[in-house]
Amino acid sequence: MTVITHVSLTPGREPEWDAAMRDRLETARDQEGWLGNQLVIPLDAPNERTVIGTWTTRAAWEAWHSDEAFLETRERMEGLQDGPSEMTWYEVVSEDRA
Repeated sequence: MTVITHVSLTPGREPEWDAAMRDRLETARDQEGWLGNQLVIPLDAPNERTVIGTWTTRAAWEAWHSDEAFLETRERMEGLQDGPSEMTWYEVVSEDRA
């Protein structure tokens, strides 16, 4: 399963949010069911971010959300977003990587 999350950040707070998200994604590596992730910035929207996470199951992703490290980064990130995030789930049909 792949989850894609789009967020808009409060201008000027991007470095704080990025640091917290990098820490969050680093802790995901140790979670059961984690397969990979990316944090990307649109070239034409420097205050927006897209997080792409791939997990064996949605349940594994949901379990990660109760992890202490995840909750700590949630506290750090509060107030840094300019509005709610938008999340979409996808079932992976095919995947190729180098």
